[in-house]
Amino acid sequence: MKVDLFDFHLPEELIAQVPLLDRESSRLMVLNKETGEMEHETFKQITNYLKPGDCLVLNDTKVLPARLFGSKDGTGAKIEVLLLKQEENDSWETLVKPAKRIKEGSVIVFGDGKLKAVCTGVLEHGGRILDFSYDGIFYEVLDELGTMPLPPYIKEQLDDQDRYQTVFARERGSAAAPTAGLHFTEPLLRKIKEMGVHIAFITLHVGLGTFRPVSVDDIDNHDMHSEFYQMTAETAQILNQVRSAGGRIITVGTTSTRTLETIASRHDGVFQEESGWTSIFIHPGYEFKGIDGMITNFHLPKSTLIMLVSALSTREHVLHAYETAVLEKYRFFSFGDAMLII
Repeated sequence: MKVDLFDFHLPEELIAQVPLLDRESSRLMVLNKETGEMEHETFKQITNYLKPGDCLVLNDTKVLPARLFGSKDGTGAKIEVLLLKQEENDSWETLVKPAKRIKEGSVIVFGDGKLKAVCTGVLEHGGRILDFSYDGIFYEVLDELGTMPLPPYIKEQLDDQDRYQTVFARERGSAAAPTAGLHFTEPLLRKIKEMGVHIAFITLHVGLGTFRPVSVDDIDNHDMHSEFYQMTAETAQILNQVRSAGGRIITVGTTSTRTLETIASRHDGVFQEESGWTSIFIHPGYEFKGIDGMITNFHLPKSTLIMLVSALSTREHVLHAYETAVLEKYRFFSFGDAMLII
């Protein structure tokens, strides 16, 4: 299947640059995955589409303030570092700009020496392995010196860094937020639970591969990025009980979807406690084994995310919905509006 089949015209002014003050006030498009019919609501009305016995699955990953600005020891050259993945102890895989200035043995200093890093490895894709040294607790130093790694299509500075975290974030490790979850507030989650809807959590640490464009013409040739996931025994038990009782499993975001489908695919539709790395690539033709519906934001043209969404409905229904969203001036991407597909 050709990547160009997932293209659509997106005016740049529809890319949301700042979050709404009220998380629940985002718009919500409800798409019937079978018929393609659409309804237009506000997000707080999501309760109208959930039923007792359903289960809402949330990704509780927490975004690290993973962008650091420092200088090269000895020359004072300005260096930007983005933490990607912790290798072991204080060793991290990173992206460095400008990369050509940092070779093995180079030292980078942050915050007047509160944090230092020495380059111990140069990776094929231009990344660097950095070993960090500091006094105290690394994450506390990172909270002080780091900033949120907002997606490349967001140009505005974020006044409140917590606005790029979900209200249920708790497991540190993401390079980006699971943005479908940004629409929920604690009162809304309480209301949903009081309705008799189960709420379960998984963890998938979002990598920057999420934002990488598909660089091949045919999606069958795309090399999907890998991300770490974890499901607890408690969540697995809730999901299996919901499924056996005839309830619907509705994921919040493509990250939760990828996690559930990874596990369900490995165990004949049954969930179990598990952790590991997933590179599952869901696109039209995929047969879902773990979920019945999904809440998601509006995604980039020709991205793996719009391909995943299209697999849950059809490419035609989803592209028609996106074209409608453009006409109706929905807000797109991380700080944008939401879609419920059921």
